[in-house]
Amino acid sequence: MLKTMMRRAGKCAAVAAAGLMMMSAQAAEPIKIGSFLSVTGPASFLGDPELKTLEMYVEKINEEGGVLGRQLELIHYDDVGNASSARNFASRLIRSDQVDIIVGGSTTGATMAAVPLIEQAEVPFISLAGAVVITDPVKKWVFKTPQTDRMAAERILTDMKERGITKFGLISGTGGFGSSGRSQTLEVAEKMGMEVVADVTYSGSDTDMTAQLTNIRNTKGVEAVLNFGFGQGPAIVTRNYDQLGMELPFYQSHGVASDSFLELAGSSAEGLRLPASPLLVPDSLPDDDPQKDVVQNYKAEYEARWDSKVSTFGAYAYDGLMLAVRAMEEAGSTDPEAVRNALENIKGYVGVTGVFNMSPDDHNGLDPESFRILEVQNGEWKLID
Repeated sequence: MLKTMMRRAGKCAAVAAAGLMMMSAQAAEPIKIGSFLSVTGPASFLGDPELKTLEMYVEKINEEGGVLGRQLELIHYDDVGNASSARNFASRLIRSDQVDIIVGGSTTGATMAAVPLIEQAEVPFISLAGAVVITDPVKKWVFKTPQTDRMAAERILTDMKERGITKFGLISGTGGFGSSGRSQTLEVAEKMGMEVVADVTYSGSDTDMTAQLTNIRNTKGVEAVLNFGFGQGPAIVTRNYDQLGMELPFYQSHGVASDSFLELAGSSAEGLRLPASPLLVPDSLPDDDPQKDVVQNYKAEYEARWDSKVSTFGAYAYDGLMLAVRAMEEAGSTDPEAVRNALENIKGYVGVTGVFNMSPDDHNGLDPESFRILEVQNGEWKLID
């Protein structure tokens, strides 16, 4: 009898030990952060700083003990700005790599190509792209860190109105970002009682926009010009604008909010305005601004690590990763549903891009006021509002 009881006790102990070993092994498995980014190709100015940001902060988090007692593993692919490649890589991240969460999608086109797969697989996804369509209407598993193009349009047109401008010309790119920005600008203008008196576009392959700008210049009643686009296009528009001697107030979108744009546009950018995060002017923020420390720290750490200037696009990745980490910590696990629910209920997260307040009706969590209006003065960004 005693021997039987001892054998049973031994078996129970062995089972318990095996269970503990399994739990320990499971706990030791890394948390997989998946990403597809436009690291090379025409949108590399987005994807390159995004990947560098993810790499350096995954390393930093791991050095500080990881998340939930586990290390983070970053699994990333370069979609070169191609929507089809983005969809294929999203599929690989989900099916082969079995990631816990995805932080990526440099462009709207890449993001939207991957969304159906991600929604079907029920994996939390934080996009780094700008168009309002990404989170409006709300998609259960999809979140984003940049302000929407609609917010950019609202911020720009509000600044125009404050300057007494009610009629303006619009020039936009025909790609996903420019096209969505154009649509949102037209809607916001109507809502605000403003008039778009000229509406022209350019393609990604255009190397001169003089004809489009001449069309705007010759339009009766035009009081300002807004260019909605990203990549090389806005720099060309800016140089052509200057070459034509146009002196109307000139605005760009948040799609070119970086020092690299100033380098491309040169002195032609003098006087233009755009909406951007405070990352480009961290020292101009008042000491009581809740974002000041976060913005200054990210800028200092990024530039020290990579010996290159920081950009607002890398900041989108910073906020995406930190929101993912916060959601997992609040969920207490990497269970997809629990992480998704935690993401949806994050309030008061102070990021580089803004202060995020997510909700079931808002998977972006920012408002137009998170944009600051900057102006180029003497070749540098200056905080206006």
